[in-house]
Order: sequence, then C-alpha cells, then structure tokens
Amino acid sequence: METQNFMINAEVTPNPNTLKFNVGRTLVETGSLNFPDKEKAKGVLLAETLFGIPNVLGVMVGHDFVTVTKRPESGWQTLAQPIIETLKKLLSSNQALLPSDVKPTAAVGPDGHATGGGDIERRIKDILDAEIRPAVAMDGGDITFYGYENGVVTLHLQGSCSHCPSSIMTLKMGVENRLKSLIPEIREVVQV
Repeated sequence: METQNFMINAEVTPNPNTLKFNVGRTLVETGSLNFPDKEKAKGVLLAETLFGIPNVLGVMVGHDFVTVTKRPESGWQTLAQPIIETLKKLLSSNQALLPSDVKPTAAVGPDGHATGGGDIERRIKDILDAEIRPAVAMDGGDITFYGYENGVVTLHLQGSCSHCPSSIMTLKMGVENRLKSLIPEIREVVQV
C-alpha cells in the first residue's frame, strides 16, 4: 500500500490545553463532531484511536481539522508528535475514519431533537453559520445553537472553546454583542 504524504500542522488555540491540527483534507462537510470523552468515541475510528494516546481528554472533528484537548498536567512537547503521526497514519489508511451514521452537530434543543424554527431562531442560526462558527473554527472550536426562549439564546461551545479561559469573553463580548446588534429581541446569550 502506498502511503500518502500528508502535511499536518498544529496550531495553538486560546485554550492552552487544546491544539488544532489542520489536516488539509475534508473530514466533515459542515458542522463538527464532538467527542468530549472516550465513551462517546466508541466505534468512531478517528476519535477512538486518538483517545488511545495517553492524556488525551477530548477530540473534536471539524471541516478540515481535528482539535485535541489534553489533561492539564501533561505537556504538548510529548503529545503533539504522537497525535500528528496517528493522524497521518489514519488519513493514509483506506479505513472509514467516521462512520456514515455519525452526523455532524446541528441545531438541537434540550430534548436532543432539532429545534423548531421561528423567525428569530432562523435568523440566529443564519448569523451563527455565516459569521460566528467560521470564526470560532479558526481557533479549533465550534458553537452550536441549542435554543431560544424569552430573549435568551442558549449555545453549546465545543472543541477548544469548551473549557477555554476566554470562552466567556468570546460568548459575551463577541457572540452576544453581535447577535444583539442584529436581533434586538435578544437580551442575553448563555452556554449549556
């Protein structure tokens, strides 16, 4: 079997415990797949294999990148290279990295089902998809819509954003201000 040569580079993110690995290949067309723990990765070759590396705490798969979160007490100097080598090996294999029945995140409500779509919800989702999610993906994260009720937007932060020290700043100063400026009915943005 011929091994393809993949150029994978690691980028720092605002979260010191998370690195974004750009793989230069489409992994999911839209959205992201979030595996916040080893249990949720069962049956998903890409995530399950990365969780096999000691000190890996979380994996998120984006359009053309993989975000890996490590244990705070471990160092990237010992983790980054094994992650890159694992990604190269997986990407050059002929195996399905993600099962076809695993779907990228979409807008879901508290019951886990797709939310309805009033005009305000539709506008929120459009702004998130067009402006906010691409910007957050640049830092190795994702933000998905969870719900809207009585002027309060609930969002789910994933990847490098999930436990980032600056996530509250991103949510309040960035996302909340942008949504409020475009949709006056919004009073507050909170995270799940």
